[in-house]
Amino acid sequence: MGVTMKKLTISGHPGSGTSTLVAGLRDHLSWTSINGGEIFRSEAKKLGLSLADFGKLCSNDESIDRELDEILRAYLADGKTNIIESRLAGWWAFKMKLPGDRIWLSVAEQERARRVASRESITVNEASKANANRLAVDNERYQNMYGFVPDDPTPYTHIIDATNLNAQQVLDQVMATIRGD
Repeated sequence: MGVTMKKLTISGHPGSGTSTLVAGLRDHLSWTSINGGEIFRSEAKKLGLSLADFGKLCSNDESIDRELDEILRAYLADGKTNIIESRLAGWWAFKMKLPGDRIWLSVAEQERARRVASRESITVNEASKANANRLAVDNERYQNMYGFVPDDPTPYTHIIDATNLNAQQVLDQVMATIRGD
């Protein structure tokens, strides 16, 4: 494929298509990956909490976020994991001064709500409210804990507006980006 990169971070808000993109990259490149959202969902499920309730718990107990972020930083630092997907992965790679592309997928709120609604089997209105609440809670938490919010463009080497792109178009654009086309 002409791609020799060892590390790539993929970040974006819920519903932006990061998990779909990572799956496509893994299939195309046979790279290893870790999904921060799956880690978050798995931890919420272990505790029998909804994502919103787990997010609130994280807001009230910084040690949970710090433990999850330590797991992500360990994957960023290892010599085995090529793709790290998480809203904070790009920031951690930037702060750790790691080489590689740091990609942010930007998607308009209404489209993100539509995607989340489809995935979670809820209404678009419910998804929109949940997304807005989660974004506000998470941004306040990250700002208080770390002094930044995920969608601040500072750490990203590439910001891709994926609002009107399908999964294949996003994959094609990212493949071209990491190949240097």
